[in-house]
Amino acid sequence: MAHSFDEFKKFVFGKKVAIVGAGISNTPLIQMMIELGANVVVCDRKTSLGEYEEELRSKNVKLYLGENYLEGIKDTDIIFRTPSLMPTNPFIKAAIDRGAYVTSEMGEFLKYCKGKIIGITGSDGKTTTTTLVYEMLKKQGYNVFLGGNIGNPLFHRIEEIKEEDFVVLELSSFQLIDAKYSPKISIITNITPNHLDVHKDMQEYIDAKKNIFLHQGEDGVVVLNKDNEITRIISEQTDKKVRLFSRRENAFSCLDGDKLIVNNNVVCRVDEVKLPGMHNIENLLAAFAAVYDFVSIDNMRFVAMNFAGVEHRIEFVREVNGVKFYNDSIASSPARTLAGLKSFKKKVILIAGGYDKNIPFEPLAEEGIDYIKCLVLMGKTKDKIKDAFLRVMKERKIDLPIVIADSLEDAVFKAYKSASEGDIITLSPACASFDMFKNFEERGRKFKEIVNKI
Repeated sequence: MAHSFDEFKKFVFGKKVAIVGAGISNTPLIQMMIELGANVVVCDRKTSLGEYEEELRSKNVKLYLGENYLEGIKDTDIIFRTPSLMPTNPFIKAAIDRGAYVTSEMGEFLKYCKGKIIGITGSDGKTTTTTLVYEMLKKQGYNVFLGGNIGNPLFHRIEEIKEEDFVVLELSSFQLIDAKYSPKISIITNITPNHLDVHKDMQEYIDAKKNIFLHQGEDGVVVLNKDNEITRIISEQTDKKVRLFSRRENAFSCLDGDKLIVNNNVVCRVDEVKLPGMHNIENLLAAFAAVYDFVSIDNMRFVAMNFAGVEHRIEFVREVNGVKFYNDSIASSPARTLAGLKSFKKKVILIAGGYDKNIPFEPLAEEGIDYIKCLVLMGKTKDKIKDAFLRVMKERKIDLPIVIADSLEDAVFKAYKSASEGDIITLSPACASFDMFKNFEERGRKFKEIVNKI
């Protein structure tokens, strides 16, 4: 049962509230805290916020910018952490020890939202699954809000959301690590090594993901992947109401031959699904299991047959002299890149590499080598990926051309130069983008811009 939002209003009034991060997503939160009568402190790593800085100062907001920005949280009562600032940070730990209330926008949203929340997390497939759930509920005629890692911030709109409305949230391990409330219906698409540059170890990452369902009430449902070892073990260990999905075995939603089935109802056939790749069959099965109590089979079928995908996810860009270019910039882990490679009917020219999240690339090399015609590498991880592939090539006596590029533009040019008519070039980096770009969207847009200039 959601708490009354009036409690929150009383709680923050007159308190010293620190908001860490002054990016676009926190702008509505900052304004909301000002309107609720809090004494607002904004802390940001950037040394300048441009015009926004003047606007905040005119509203009596205290600013802590630059290298020592976290000094600003020292004597505050309430702290909203940005997702990438972990609760284990020394400044945050010190604040908790002295009795400050440390939370996040998502933590408070989960606590106070009256609507029916469906939350989606996982190492791969989160965004597509979230969008599929959203589209199915909308097709059924519900009023649906989309948020979390995609869509827009929702906390400042919390009083608009009614009990009969649905909220679909894509949630990361960073948002879930200190969550005390769980969505009514939760999905974990899969768990594979990810973000080990931030989490202290794999167990912390798994535990963060599990928070998506650990605090559910008796009417809660958790949808888990039977084919993924970690989520299958979680399903065997929990006392929550579990719905499994699988493309290999019998489950609540599963693949039976070429038919997608949910609770013994045939939804559609594989060849009727518009999204490419077997990983998207998994995403659909997860979505079917989550919305089963609320959406008709006909409406599930309509979305499966008509939804063409999300930007930066195996997105067709253009064809140049018989060479097709695909933008799979969302693929920021080896597992995600493997899923992308397997969705093509032939070997591809792969552009990969980027920021190092301390994830091993051996699985990508061992499994991916059979799907790659030529490998073009860039970014900080280029040598690490190259070494992983060279080991596999030596073991299996395979010869795979590996090309090193010094920028995304250079990578596209070298990939195109090595292509013949009928080839496929895909940007599917297996890494985050932070060494060269702000995020995977910026990387994907830049890739499309370069391709469109050829």
